[in-house]
Amino acid sequence: MPEQVLAKLVKKEKIIDGIYKFSLKAESIVSSARPGNFIEIRISDQTDPFLRRPISIHNLDKENGILEIIFQIKGKGTEILSRKQEGDNIDIIGPLGYGTFKLADYKKIAIIGGGIGIFPLYEILKQANINNIQTGVYLSFRNKDLVMLEDKFGQLTKNLNISTDDGSYKNKGFAIDFLKQDMEKEQYECIYACGPTPMLRAVKNYAVENNINCQISLEEKMACGLGVCLGCAVKKAESPKETPEYFHVCKAGPVFNAEDVEF
Repeated sequence: MPEQVLAKLVKKEKIIDGIYKFSLKAESIVSSARPGNFIEIRISDQTDPFLRRPISIHNLDKENGILEIIFQIKGKGTEILSRKQEGDNIDIIGPLGYGTFKLADYKKIAIIGGGIGIFPLYEILKQANINNIQTGVYLSFRNKDLVMLEDKFGQLTKNLNISTDDGSYKNKGFAIDFLKQDMEKEQYECIYACGPTPMLRAVKNYAVENNINCQISLEEKMACGLGVCLGCAVKKAESPKETPEYFHVCKAGPVFNAEDVEF
């Protein structure tokens, strides 16, 4: 069950310009959280900004009761959040999200992410590593200045492919291009994905067309995190045009079987 706690900011790190990692002490949330969960953060004690901000969980340190989040400054709320200092208490609710990444009994999986969408993928990679599941990881960024966490992901997989849209670092192209190149050789049993919508659409189409299991994490505006505000609706695949049906990402997701959602 989600709970509201005051989590101490025990470590603050700047990843690159405009992107920060917070390590938060929140034992009760960490103990029940799973890969793919997220938290809702109250930005300030003032009424502006009023709404909480949803941020995916990047890493769970179960032994020490620490959860890590990484976020990008995108507006007033995240700019205020970035000013928090080590020792501050931050009001969070979590773990949130019924739909989470699941490993099942796979022997070999692919993990693919783009830009800031790579952050929630680290925990599923970590769990795969713990369970001796072979992995291929495909991360794509716009350019070399935006490449992040290469060493951290590389420590947990023997097959890490980094690409940039403009070719300014490592491979030139999109992550899915390199996943497709490797699929015949690697025979991945499931694809785990998070990133911008065009990437997720391409991953879904590829997985469905080739009958490959695929789990995707969607990033929508989730003001409440509990399915009350109805602001994070996504259309169910194959629902009638006349009476379309919708999932609410915060409650049914944020992780879905790719074949179940329509972009």
